[in-house]
Amino acid sequence: MRLGSPLPSTWDSPAGWVATVQRHGFRAAYWPLGDDTDADTVAAYADAAAAADIVIAEIGAWSNPLSPDAATRSAAIELSKRRLELADRVGARCCVNLAGTLADTWDGPHPDNLSRETFALIVDTVREIIDAVEPRRTYYTLEPMPWSLPDSADSYLELMGAIDRPRFAVHFDPTNLINNPAKFYDNAGLLRECFAKLGPHIRCCHAKDITLANELTVHLAEAIPGEGALDYRVLLTELDRLDPDTPILVEHLTTDAEYAAAVAHIRAVAGALGLQT
Repeated sequence: MRLGSPLPSTWDSPAGWVATVQRHGFRAAYWPLGDDTDADTVAAYADAAAAADIVIAEIGAWSNPLSPDAATRSAAIELSKRRLELADRVGARCCVNLAGTLADTWDGPHPDNLSRETFALIVDTVREIIDAVEPRRTYYTLEPMPWSLPDSADSYLELMGAIDRPRFAVHFDPTNLINNPAKFYDNAGLLRECFAKLGPHIRCCHAKDITLANELTVHLAEAIPGEGALDYRVLLTELDRLDPDTPILVEHLTTDAEYAAAVAHIRAVAGALGLQT
């Protein structure tokens, strides 16, 4: 596995970016450039990453391809196509987005998100995106969500079978799959189930943590890795059995100190297990 994390944007060149990634001891990285970057600069950063043995972990296409607003939905699908094409061009492990939601917000819950009709819409949408781009080096993936599909290992497997495209794969976010107390308390079992069912298809993994509050009815919240209940010993052990280039990326924190604490925890657990990150 290869650990990565957001970094302060202090560089102004491919060499500066590579130096920053390496100074923090990372072997995987988020793609550092925006959509308005010219093709020569994109190529220069991709070449610098390859030369330095830095894996470009993911390129996000964060948007809502299932939006009930036709213009928003169309724009999200086009963004997903552009980002998937970029991911293929630079050799990223994957392009990642949410499947989408029928809510007014881009990532919120909706009573029809888990319906068979929505499942069919996700299938059609993902096929449209992949078929338009025809990627050869990367994969299109969906980040699981607690209230939208895919919301379990089984629902991800069902989507993979229905979408039926070799360039559709798995983006694994275990914290997002913990959506009730049973999964919270037995998250080690949940992790093992997910890796048993999805392991060969996982292209990237997000690193967060989760807490359960003593407050009715159920309040689950993200936390800094090491400050919640997620079994990182199991997570890292299972990740280590996959392709050694599989990235694990810290995300959703606020300060550099929080990111440093998260990275330190993951490295400490990996070190105790004798695993390289």
